[in-house]
Amino acid sequence: IYGAQASDGDNWTDDSPKCRKLLAEDILPKVRYFAYIQVAPEEQNLWVEYAHLAQGAPELAMKKVESAADIYPVFRELFEKQQAAA
Repeated sequence: IYGAQASDGDNWTDDSPKCRKLLAEDILPKVRYFAYIQVAPEEQNLWVEYAHLAQGAPELAMKKVESAADIYPVFRELFEKQQAAA
C-alpha cells in the first residue's frame, strides 16, 4: 500500500498530535510508503508533528509546495520508481 496526503497543515493545536499518532500507529505500519505534501511555504503545526515522526520512519516522505498546482509534480517526484542497487 502506498499512501499520500496533501494539506495546508493548519490544524487546531490539539488535533495535530492526534493526526501524528494516527499516522504512526494505524497507517504507517500498514503501508510501504507514505508521502505528505504541505501546501504552504511556512511550517504549520501538522508539518512539525509529522517531521518528528519522519526522523524514525523511513517510509514517510515530506515536501512543501507553495500552491496547489505544485502538488502533482511533487507527488510524481516522491513516487518516482527507484533503481535497485546492483
